[in-house]
Amino acid sequence: VPGFDPSLSMMTGITPINPMIPGMGLVPPPPPTDVPVVKEIIHCKSCTLFPPNPNLPPPSTRERPPGCKTVFVGGLPENATEEIIQEVFEQCGDITAIRKSKKNFCHIRFSEEFMVDKAIYLSGYRMRLGSSTDKKDSGRLHVDFAQARDDFYEWECKQRMLAREERHRRKMEEDRLRPPSPPAIMHYSEHEAALLAEKLKDDSKFSEAITVLLTWIERGEVNRRSANQFYSMVQSANSHVRRLMNEKAGHEQEMEQAKESFKNALTGILTQFEQIVAVFNASTRQKAWDHFSKAQRKNIDIWRKHSEELRNAHSEQLMGIRREEEMEMSDDDSGDNPSKKLRVDDS
Repeated sequence: VPGFDPSLSMMTGITPINPMIPGMGLVPPPPPTDVPVVKEIIHCKSCTLFPPNPNLPPPSTRERPPGCKTVFVGGLPENATEEIIQEVFEQCGDITAIRKSKKNFCHIRFSEEFMVDKAIYLSGYRMRLGSSTDKKDSGRLHVDFAQARDDFYEWECKQRMLAREERHRRKMEEDRLRPPSPPAIMHYSEHEAALLAEKLKDDSKFSEAITVLLTWIERGEVNRRSANQFYSMVQSANSHVRRLMNEKAGHEQEMEQAKESFKNALTGILTQFEQIVAVFNASTRQKAWDHFSKAQRKNIDIWRKHSEELRNAHSEQLMGIRREEEMEMSDDDSGDNPSKKLRVDDS
């Protein structure tokens, strides 16, 4: 690119505003709103831009249209050419189009939206071509947001693209969180039935096998030819009932042992609570009570009440466990009556 110095990362022959920040070009980014704006003189090859009076309020702008990449520039000098306009505003960013009117205004379209903010920064500057004092060679710039169909169309396309990406992302997330589909049930055949009969005898594969058996029966695979094979598999399912009852009995025994262990631990805790409450009661007797200060008596009284509440709560819990055991024992006694026993045919 002619006139471009890679070591400086900026156009040569143009005096930057702040030499300490290379690559920023003529127009620095707009400062924060809470900091007073101090604009400086901008020197270009063909013109000079003088900053507005800092005491005056900033130039007004219209509401920013969505996806705005185009600015309106008014107050141009009558002798300003399109080349001069491009020389001034190309420091704000890549210009895609300049539409200059016969009057003293034009529209400039940039390639990115953030470049518009840099162009708005130049609003209020007084532009003078060269060193001429002719009225036609000077003017006060007014830069404002412009509504352009191309900008709005690109913005709409971008919004639709973002909406598609969001829908795709949600669908991928739903597919990831959706539980996997169950495997397809194979069709009935004598070979598959023989394999299924072996699985029904295996405790680790029983749940999977019983599902297949249920599906076959619901499909109507049972007929005169396959009835004996299905009866054998149903009989294997019935044999699984005894294993389940034995497993349940084992769990009930573990639960009873856990209950007994909990009751013993609760009894030990309650005994220690009784001892602690006895210590507090002994401390409140006059023989020891008179030697404590007022603050110490207050704390001892609070501790005693709290310990008594905890002791009573644990005592009630233990009494509830004992009542449940007594009720279970009475139920067992009534269940031992031979006239009320149920006979189970294991055949």
